[in-house]
Amino acid sequence: MSEGDESGIDFQRLYTYRFRGIDQGARQAVWDEIAPVVHRWLGSPQHVLDPAAGRGEFINAIEASDRWVVDTVEYAEAVRDPAVEVVVGDALTVELPASRFDGVFVSNLLEHFERQHDVARFLRRMRACMTDSGRIGVMGPNFRYCAREYFDFADHTLALTHVAVEEHLVSAGFEIERVIPRFIPYSFRSRLPQAPWLVRTYLRVPLLWRMLGKQFLVIARKPSA
Repeated sequence: MSEGDESGIDFQRLYTYRFRGIDQGARQAVWDEIAPVVHRWLGSPQHVLDPAAGRGEFINAIEASDRWVVDTVEYAEAVRDPAVEVVVGDALTVELPASRFDGVFVSNLLEHFERQHDVARFLRRMRACMTDSGRIGVMGPNFRYCAREYFDFADHTLALTHVAVEEHLVSAGFEIERVIPRFIPYSFRSRLPQAPWLVRTYLRVPLLWRMLGKQFLVIARKPSA
């Protein structure tokens, strides 16, 4: 959205304010630990799409031969490998290649859509751009575990749980493979340890997820034709 557009949220201003005081290097260091784990759970895909990439922390932290990112905002401060394909626009409408990606990672996006119908439409779009047997991972705040602070974010519209996301994925034609109701804490300002060795420890101890995790992770597969 441009600065002069009065029809809705100015995401550039919103995200600049939201992430004030957060060190991007520290944020990337956390994702350098989380992303390879998620990438492995997705089957270590080589053609990967991140349709809500933000500053590209996930895509920066994985090894894949073909990496694409989409976001509504082009972050001037984002540091990405020049080989990453960048598409700026709405994930519901941007043009994406059909049957290209064997891995899709959707992080903190679905709760921003205005209607459940938009979630369904988005997931069908993702399925269309994926290869047969490709996997999709969907991560987001789990309303069941963070209801009190869920709407502290101005762009959160839909209240979703891991169960609702499972149903959406099945409805869109995917097969559920893995469901983690509580994976990581709610936001980067919460209690996720930020030293790399502490993040590695956290990821290795599922008991800590059940204590601190407020975001779900659901992994599903596109069936072979």
